[in-house]
Amino acid sequence: MKHLLRYALPAIALLIADGAAAQDSSCTGHDSPYRLHVDVEGVQSSKGLIAVTLYPDISSKFLAHHGSLYVGRVPAKMGTTEVCIHLPSLGTYAVAVYHDANSNRHIDRTAIGLPAEGFGFSNNPHVFLGMPAWHSVRLAVRENDMHTTIKLHYP
Repeated sequence: MKHLLRYALPAIALLIADGAAAQDSSCTGHDSPYRLHVDVEGVQSSKGLIAVTLYPDISSKFLAHHGSLYVGRVPAKMGTTEVCIHLPSLGTYAVAVYHDANSNRHIDRTAIGLPAEGFGFSNNPHVFLGMPAWHSVRLAVRENDMHTTIKLHYP
């Protein structure tokens, strides 16, 4: 019996650890114990990808080239696409989302520079012919596994 316990307990611990890792495998981003769940609503088709970009709490980095902490991409699902993204820690971030319908890994734009694909931001600020103000997209993540909803706007 002693020998059985000697080998069984480490095996059980390994199975539990594997189960926890498998549970996190649905999240994008650099592995961490902190996660944010984003429900992207208003997805018009299941074609392409939903890209979720995480920005630090620094206004000059928001929507700037190489300003993001991470871009996670998951297959689009018409209606609502659920995305889980790992966070470096609890804190304040900004989140930008777009529907990369043609899977080219960047947001397509019109001739005048406006988004040609569905897009949205944390806190769902009103957007009309321009990008939202920094203060309107700041999202305080005060608890692990927090949920937020972002509604897509299509041109």
